[in-house]
Amino acid sequence: MLLELNISDFAIIERLNLRFCDGFNVLTGETGAGKSIIIDALGTLRGERTDPSFVRAGSERARVEGIFSIADRPDLLALLDEYGLRDDDDQVILSREIIRESGRSVARVNGRAVSSAVLRDIGSRLVDIHGQHEGLSLFNSRTHGEMLDRFGGLIPLRERVAAQVAALRQVRDELDALRRAAQRRTERIQELTFLLEDVRAARLRPGEEEELLRERALLQNGARITELVTTTYALLYTGDETGRRAARPAVELLGAINDALTELARLDPTLSQAAEQAAELLYSVEDLATRIRAYRDSMEFDPARLDAIEDRLTLIRDMQRKYRSSIEHILERAASAEAEIERLTRSAEHLADLEAKEQRLLDEIGRLAGELSQRRREAGDRLAAAVEQAARDLALPHVRFAVNLERTEDPEGVPIIENGVERRWSFDRSGVDTVEFLLSPNPGEPLKPLARIASGGESARLLLALKSILSRVDDIPTLVFDEIDVGVGGRAGQVVGEKLWSISDRHQVICITHLPQVAAFADAHYAIAKLFSDGRTRTVVEQLDDAKRAHEIAAMLDGTPVSEHSLRSALDMLERARAYKQRTDRNLSPDTLHVEVEK
Repeated sequence: MLLELNISDFAIIERLNLRFCDGFNVLTGETGAGKSIIIDALGTLRGERTDPSFVRAGSERARVEGIFSIADRPDLLALLDEYGLRDDDDQVILSREIIRESGRSVARVNGRAVSSAVLRDIGSRLVDIHGQHEGLSLFNSRTHGEMLDRFGGLIPLRERVAAQVAALRQVRDELDALRRAAQRRTERIQELTFLLEDVRAARLRPGEEEELLRERALLQNGARITELVTTTYALLYTGDETGRRAARPAVELLGAINDALTELARLDPTLSQAAEQAAELLYSVEDLATRIRAYRDSMEFDPARLDAIEDRLTLIRDMQRKYRSSIEHILERAASAEAEIERLTRSAEHLADLEAKEQRLLDEIGRLAGELSQRRREAGDRLAAAVEQAARDLALPHVRFAVNLERTEDPEGVPIIENGVERRWSFDRSGVDTVEFLLSPNPGEPLKPLARIASGGESARLLLALKSILSRVDDIPTLVFDEIDVGVGGRAGQVVGEKLWSISDRHQVICITHLPQVAAFADAHYAIAKLFSDGRTRTVVEQLDDAKRAHEIAAMLDGTPVSEHSLRSALDMLERARAYKQRTDRNLSPDTLHVEVEK
């Protein structure tokens, strides 16, 4: 529900803070006081278009903020999670700023800037605004199927249909892909087979190119390597790089040094560390010499091996150019080619399996859609009876209401057997029916689409009749009614009040009204007035206590100044509304409501 509404510098509202109750809230006041401005402000929180003219004269920007309770609404919490906007499990804050100079607006949810589309997605699930001049969802035939299914408790069945339709679409996508692939299946199998044979013949392996490059570098520098190894070993063991023993070799010199230092360390222990260092150097040089000798003995520079390496590198580079990829990726492609060849060679079998699955899904969708359609017809009859009864209560005694279900034959559609005859119908996620509400407001007139019939005050009363029936299955928490009682008076006004109050059992209701009969049913009553000061006009709102409320209703009855007779009438009206609320059980289930209508 809407807990609090804060408005600043919006139209003629300078500053306004409204705290609403969770039941039936009524706003009253003279024409032009600013009641509809509050509705416009709420509309901005639903993502509706804004205009620089909304900014109060002399101000740079207007701001509207709404604080909503969303406790026990997992669907709204999930939506906030989806957008990454969830801060609290109990509340959400929507705000909108309108900047005069640029004409732009900035929308925020829980303090974070969002697009108008995101605000509209969230705001439209929190507040529904209805007025006689609105393009109402009730008069939009695209919403009628949803309303009928909610009224009839058919949402779970419709979701089963939607799930099967989604599965069918997936199967058909696979079939389309297979059928397109079938046109070039042979060509693709040949292409993949050639790749496999090419890779297998080349006997490629990961890392081979790097190994060959290293080996080729060694072979190309064989002479120089031999020279360097021979010189190194000679210096270590003969003392002369030519190999002649002209001087003492490095190993022999280090051995003599080691012997001398070992003897010195016995004579002078301070040289022990130097002796140890000499011993380590001797061991290291001896180990080095052994390694050099082993390397020299293993050297083999075969010119034929160099030619073989060049041939292998040429083959590898030819494969890389041919397939425009690295060896590793070529090997990966070859591995996946085997799986694809297997799939392609078995695609005919897979195609038959998918076609059988497609037919099974079509049959199941037809069965479920047929059941859904039958139950829609039954729910439509109940809804029509309930709406006609509600319309009679609202001084529309001649209204006839019907729910029309249309289908379109389609040879590619789902099969439905009725009266022993199978026919195929076009379908979508909602089934095979196009649902539309029909209305005849006057005797002798044929039923016509609701959107082409209702207008003005008649539209408002029809809206209320429908809402009084459908509100029990509507999941939007806050319903706002803007002067839907235009053209209503007397006994019908009393019924309007009763119905709006009954709706507030399951929804928070905010209503702007000129009817005292409606205002008498309010759980919270707010009076809106227009004040003039310092050459400016501003709107103020006051929540009325019992005494002020009686005075406001008396003024609505007979104008001002309020007479004793008007005040007594107002008190009597309030007492009758209170008595009605005390003796009326609003907790009627839809089934109970249908029984009451039939009675």
